Amino acid sequence: MKMIGAAKFKEQCLALVDQLRPEGLVITKHGRPVARVVPYPARPADLIGALRDKIAVNGDILSTDRAWEADAES
Repeated sequence: MKMIGAAKFKEQCLALVDQLRPEGLVITKHGRPVARVVPYPARPADLIGALRDKIAVNGDILSTDRAWEADAES
């Protein structure tokens, strides 16, 4: 997890928030951790349908379009 001093965080706050990773960012004062900034979790409802109209399906996705002869006897 990345650590950054409070003064530097204050200077670069907006840029750091834009680059925030899932593990977050620890803000320190005089070398001691005082706060942790983590990204707000995405709601699953936001993910449902997020790729609609962005993916094209060509053909039948349930078929391989190949003839398959399986032996009925095991």
